[in-house]
Amino acid sequence: MIIVTGGAGFIGSNIVRALNARGIGDILVVDDLTDGHKFENLADLDITDYMDKDAFRDLIRRDDAGLSAEIVFHQGACSDTTEWNGRYMMDTNFEFSRDLLAWALRHGTQFIYASSAAVYGAETAFSETPGGEKPINVYGYSKALFDAHVRKRMQAGVTSQIVGLRYFNVYGPREQHKGSMASVAFHLDRQLAETDTVKLFEGSHGYADGGQLRDFVHVDDVAAVNLWFMDNPKVSGIFNCGTGRAQEFNDIANAVTGWHGRGAIEYVAFPEHLKGAYQAFTQADLTRLREAGCDVEFRPVEQGVRDYLDVLHGANR
Repeated sequence: MIIVTGGAGFIGSNIVRALNARGIGDILVVDDLTDGHKFENLADLDITDYMDKDAFRDLIRRDDAGLSAEIVFHQGACSDTTEWNGRYMMDTNFEFSRDLLAWALRHGTQFIYASSAAVYGAETAFSETPGGEKPINVYGYSKALFDAHVRKRMQAGVTSQIVGLRYFNVYGPREQHKGSMASVAFHLDRQLAETDTVKLFEGSHGYADGGQLRDFVHVDDVAAVNLWFMDNPKVSGIFNCGTGRAQEFNDIANAVTGWHGRGAIEYVAFPEHLKGAYQAFTQADLTRLREAGCDVEFRPVEQGVRDYLDVLHGANR
């Protein structure tokens, strides 16, 4: 059996979909469906079982003999970068992850988990070198601390696979439940439908209007990286998961308006609450990922946004 935590969420449900495409359906999805709208991400997927995250956590803490798995894709987390409840963030992203890793190591289960480019924060280099993390919010800190915990466990000597994937700006299908944390492409598409205008931030951090740079990566490519590591269980470590190419927010806007064949770009004032807590530039260093042998090709924004909008507006998937 395969366990996917956060399996009703954005990246988790796309991993389940990628597994289904291989004919794999013996999957336990773990999630919190307090927001029942997330059921839509599971409705068309083939899974064996579903378990609430609190019940699952109790099960792994008791180390119930009835639970076993060949691999865990640990995608469950609080991914809201604007959440400042530190107790909640650390319990959800660090302590739960630590408990699950301990369970996986006891059972020799492959463990592939979601880290984040938010660990880099104020850093301007984006390689996975220990000590290169400078988080600027508690979300980034929770991910950086778990990465540090993982490194210590690996240094102590483990025989089963542990892989952390530092996701950059992921976009694509099945993110409709994420609200304000949904991707720029999703929000711009909705804005265009309502007003024929898409909105980007004015210049900041030394960048021109809409010129801030991020590494935008399509969720299908992220799922492909996860499955590559599943297929290569002897490879462990912490790896960046992005395209390796920083692109302007303007590129996203142009891709959205280009797909629709209409729309203007409006630049709005940079929000006060984001000053000091905003990454104006990210770009994954893929050296370690490529040295590990991962050959997944990452699509640029121009192609990825087109693929995404095809799905959002009714193309078969």
